[in-house]
Amino acid sequence: MAVQKRGLIAIPVELRARYHLDEAGAQVEFVERDDEIVLRTHVAVPADQAWLWGHTWREMEREANDDIAAGRVESFNGTEEPLAELDR
Repeated sequence: MAVQKRGLIAIPVELRARYHLDEAGAQVEFVERDDEIVLRTHVAVPADQAWLWGHTWREMEREANDDIAAGRVESFNGTEEPLAELDR
């Protein structure tokens, strides 16, 4: 693999897909070790919180915020009332 004039390198399509580097905001880090440079994927969000930042979850959050803004919500006292509502 050749380094281009401005220092750019192309990561093969298969590797970008395998390591999710083809997703918006994907990050990598360069680590120097002795006489080599290692390219590692960098996870900006801890793995146990990744679900919170996924597309599906963010879309559900937007829908919930829209429902709240439009008044499409119900308030309950305690835990029994919403459970009874779910049973109906």
